[in-house]
Amino acid sequence: MTGENHCYENVMAERVNGILKDELYLDQTFDSVDHAKRAAKNAINLYNEVRLHLSLEYKTPNMVYKLSA
Repeated sequence: MTGENHCYENVMAERVNGILKDELYLDQTFDSVDHAKRAAKNAINLYNEVRLHLSLEYKTPNMVYKLSA
């Protein structure tokens, strides 16, 4: 991430953060650090394993990675 108020310098990270917050509900308040860690791990797994990406021709990031390996 870049410095304060420089979100346009790091568009990719901001996009992923937005998806994690808006689509995968990581914008909530958690009861504990453990709960937040579990939610983040689950959201990242969904993003990489389940969520189809238009920019990847409706594949998941892990599908694309496995095809390129």
